[in-house]
Amino acid sequence: MAKTGAPPPWLKHVNKVIMLLNRLGFPIEHGAVLTVLGRRTGAPRRVPVSVMRRDEQRFLLAGYPSAEWPRNVRAAGGMATLAVARRAEAVRLVELDAVAAEPILRAWPECIPKGAKIMLDAGVVPDVTPDSFAALAGRCAVFRVEAP
Repeated sequence: MAKTGAPPPWLKHVNKVIMLLNRLGFPIEHGAVLTVLGRRTGAPRRVPVSVMRRDEQRFLLAGYPSAEWPRNVRAAGGMATLAVARRAEAVRLVELDAVAAEPILRAWPECIPKGAKIMLDAGVVPDVTPDSFAALAGRCAVFRVEAP
């Protein structure tokens, strides 16, 4: 399989299962479902995300440079809903610049090892090291989760 830096084909099916489990109230380790309005249709778009906690703050990483959800977040002015199990909260996502994102990216493989492995398998990073993830600064969006 070619390493394209795009999600593997099976991930779409896994995401559907994760969203179903979340809706049924079963929490997934570091998992949440992000809902944001589509930038073209205005329809709600749902995507499973991993939430990293660091220094009493929460962060989201777009696992692929081509991910659509960061574009929708930008178009929605950062407003979204984040659901963990059956608990949903309105949030504002603030995109970090490359300098601010780097320490979050460095910590990602240790804090979210399963997500880091998926990114490795898809060819987004050459290995699961802090330096490889830091190199994603400016390529993969990182957002801080705040109250609206």
